[in-house]
Amino acid sequence: MRVKTVLLLAFAPAMWTSTAMPVDAQSPSYPALAPLAQYLMPEKDEIALARSGAPKAISQAAEVMVLTKDGYVTAVKGTNGFLCIVERGWANETSHPDFWNPQLRAPNCFNAAAAKTYERIYLMKTRWVLEGKSKQEIARAIAAAIDNKKLPPLAPGAMCYMMSKQQYLGDEPKRWHPHLMFFVAGDAAKSWGADAPGSPLLATNVPEERVTIFMMRVEHWSDGTPDTKDGR
Repeated sequence: MRVKTVLLLAFAPAMWTSTAMPVDAQSPSYPALAPLAQYLMPEKDEIALARSGAPKAISQAAEVMVLTKDGYVTAVKGTNGFLCIVERGWANETSHPDFWNPQLRAPNCFNAAAAKTYERIYLMKTRWVLEGKSKQEIARAIAAAIDNKKLPPLAPGAMCYMMSKQQYLGDEPKRWHPHLMFFVAGDAAKSWGADAPGSPLLATNVPEERVTIFMMRVEHWSDGTPDTKDGR
């Protein structure tokens, strides 16, 4: 998912290269779901972290969802159509070694198009995780949900902000640069000119979700402080 995309780019050589790093089916550090308490946060802290995903002018009027033992629930009702949420390790594809990493925290603020369509995949995966399904069962369930149209088609214009300086995307590296992400159905990188020499767009095809994630780096974090070359 979008966390995997960021991590692949963070490991890539040079500034704008999208060479994918190999990932293992299982991680010796995180072979299975940890005790649920390790993934949870105090509600107040999670709301603040979720809102850090986008500039205050956007996040302050957004809906905020937080993770509980029963799944994600709405903690703050929004008025501007945006959804701010802190994703956990299972935002990755099931093949990623950080899938069960209990430390991973990825604040995202999705616009209405993405919140109503693309983010439904993650919320559905969360339910399966809490039901105790394995990675293999989750991968099969995603494919079945898409094939059987239990998920809405990806809406045009779906995008999100990922600009939190507090993001923890994996044990190494812990974060990438602040950026925007755009979601397009299918393998669409070439049609957008992504990854071409001089293009500001990066792209990663995510077959498990049948979507291409486009990424554009921005110059500052959501709190207004400037980004630096190494993302710190």
